[in-house]
Amino acid sequence: MSLPPVFSALTEDDLDAVTALEASLQAFPWSLGNFADSLTAGHTMLVCRAGADTVGFSVVMAVLDEAHLLNVGIDRGHQGRGYGAALLRRVMDDARAAGARRLLLEVRPSNRQAVEFYLRFGFTQIGVRRGYYPTAAGREDALVFDKELP
Repeated sequence: MSLPPVFSALTEDDLDAVTALEASLQAFPWSLGNFADSLTAGHTMLVCRAGADTVGFSVVMAVLDEAHLLNVGIDRGHQGRGYGAALLRRVMDDARAAGARRLLLEVRPSNRQAVEFYLRFGFTQIGVRRGYYPTAAGREDALVFDKELP
């Protein structure tokens, strides 16, 4: 990490930057409306900054004693510098503090970097959602992971 990460609650003022970041990372990105809907729904949304740069974001939905990581991203130019690890730790800490006993997420099997990242953090694959993600050639399954939050 060049600069330490600074986390803050995502606000309406962050929507354009986060939507642009998402679009740079995904072939089928969330829209501005998707992010705005999550904000309206009261999902826990964080922005990760390094200096003045928005380098990452997360969107977490709480359901009873579970948290579901709906979306997360780190700017490609800042990947491999510890920002993703710091953001995931913050997401887990916040979820635990809010009463979640476990964190769930989905990840594309083709995203080996992300799969290996979650495995290093102690996540376990608990299932597969068939045809979950859109692709240029149709649909791709999602691997479902979870981690207990003691």
